Amino acid sequence: MLDSNIRNQLRAYLEKIQQPIELVTSLDDSPQAREMLALVQEIAELSAKVSVRQDGDAARRPSFAVARVGEAARISFAGIPMGHEFTSLILALLQTGGHPPKAEASVLDEIRAIPGSFHFETFISLSCHNCPDVVQALNLMSVINPGISHQMIDGALFQAEVSERQIMGVPTVLLNGEHFGQGRMTLEEIVGRIDVGAAQREAEKVSARAPFDVLIVGGGPAGAAAAIYAARKGVRTGVVSERFGGQVLDTLAIENFISVKETDGPKLAAGLEEHVREYEVDIMNLQRAEALIAAGDDGLAEVRLASGASLRSRTVIIATGARWREMNVPGEKQYRGHGVAYCPHCDGPLFKGKRVAVIGGGNSGVEAAIDLAGVVGHVTLLEFEASLRADAVLQKKLFSLPNVKVITQALTTEVTGDGQKVNGLLYTDRASGESQRIDLEGVFVQIGLLPNSDWLKGTLALSRHGEIEIDARTQTSLPGVFAAGDVTTVPYKQIVIAMGEGSKAALSAFDHLIRSSVS
Repeated sequence: MLDSNIRNQLRAYLEKIQQPIELVTSLDDSPQAREMLALVQEIAELSAKVSVRQDGDAARRPSFAVARVGEAARISFAGIPMGHEFTSLILALLQTGGHPPKAEASVLDEIRAIPGSFHFETFISLSCHNCPDVVQALNLMSVINPGISHQMIDGALFQAEVSERQIMGVPTVLLNGEHFGQGRMTLEEIVGRIDVGAAQREAEKVSARAPFDVLIVGGGPAGAAAAIYAARKGVRTGVVSERFGGQVLDTLAIENFISVKETDGPKLAAGLEEHVREYEVDIMNLQRAEALIAAGDDGLAEVRLASGASLRSRTVIIATGARWREMNVPGEKQYRGHGVAYCPHCDGPLFKGKRVAVIGGGNSGVEAAIDLAGVVGHVTLLEFEASLRADAVLQKKLFSLPNVKVITQALTTEVTGDGQKVNGLLYTDRASGESQRIDLEGVFVQIGLLPNSDWLKGTLALSRHGEIEIDARTQTSLPGVFAAGDVTTVPYKQIVIAMGEGSKAALSAFDHLIRSSVS
């Protein structure tokens, strides 16, 4: 199954295993079972510390477990973890074999101390770029704490169960048989949800921080660039973010980042965080900003967080980015995760052979339709305007596909369902004024972005679109408060532009600090 290059790389990784491990298979007569057995046997051939047993008794078949010899398995894979999940397999092998995981020591200690019994199951698709983070986090927790176990489940391989459980978005996580969460989750988020009191302890630690010289709110490309540029000036720098990496984490292919021919969002986000951590930057993750209080007589602005914590700083850079715009029609919220989706790369495989719609005729919408056309049975793309807005090369590709229909001048008015999942949508033909219905199982919304600035209303000057108004130096309407990236009025919401604006904001903040100290 593995080519020679991957085999050589895997052999080198497996040398890091410190304790013998075994791969325990639970197979059936399917072709996938034979493929799975071939994979685990090939892995075992690469290391004397890896062995295979074929006497597993798992309920889901085909599957295999990873365990230390002589111990009960706590990590298993119901599916063949290739594609994005191959790294999850490698880490499971190494960590089960005693290789230390890469995580903060305080987080590992917290995991070890969690009492109780927790069995997690994660439904994934092999094309999902958010799924591996969740799988790897839960696998790590299973290695560290004997009371925790986890199984990865390939939804494409267990379609009957996916339909029965009405799972229409990945990753979907079950805890002890009950729904736990859906979508991207970090290790810290998961630990915080099952460790009672963790959020309060973290809030107390955050509030105890001394005032910063530069406090950056947001951990996307703009926030990361601002942190690096500020830290390089030698000033006390902090980053507080809801999730480090921001919307980049939900981006798949990136082919226009100058000097890097091709990368993906999670890889770029990891690189951003690694670069920021090279400097003395205090990163406070999983913290959502709730209010900004202008500087008082002490010259310190305050940022209040949803956790109840608060931070003070001489200058503030807001880089909270943007989020997917919703249609705001009946049925959209009700069926979110049950047929309404926003990530075609993640959730597309769950609609294999089915009929779906894509809302939006810009680059994102057309790219989504092209990607989905290779997986689903049929795609209907609906665009509000009289013509598509995507690049010509994308439109040419779209119109060459036999299972795609494009409807322009279409105003989506409702997503319909049977109470459990989507079964269609209604739209108004803007040319005739008539209402039309499309029977389908999935709706992918791709209609642009909304700035994450709701928490700033009444505090900073915002445009009619909700963007923070800034000048050429990224200064906002409050002295000492700067803003950068997709949350601002700067046109063209692109990663490379956000990074430049974040760097500019840090330089402007430093200039403000110098001038304030002189005066």
